[in-house]
Amino acid sequence: MAKTLELIFQTAAGKDVTLSVDEPRENVTEQEMLAGMQAIIAQNIFEVQGSPFSLAKGARVVERNVVEYEL
Repeated sequence: MAKTLELIFQTAAGKDVTLSVDEPRENVTEQEMLAGMQAIIAQNIFEVQGSPFSLAKGARVVERNVVEYEL
């Protein structure tokens, strides 16, 4: 099963942006996610169309199953 951690931010212009992390650590805590997101915001690491991230809106882990078939 593939897992992805999605970190959801809002830019200063009000646009929602999602950063995805493949195969996150199993025991990552809410406090660690929030601290990481706040560091990204404080250091102005990313911006979208000239607008920096300004708010940590949420986070989620998405799990998916992939079944491949030989044809």
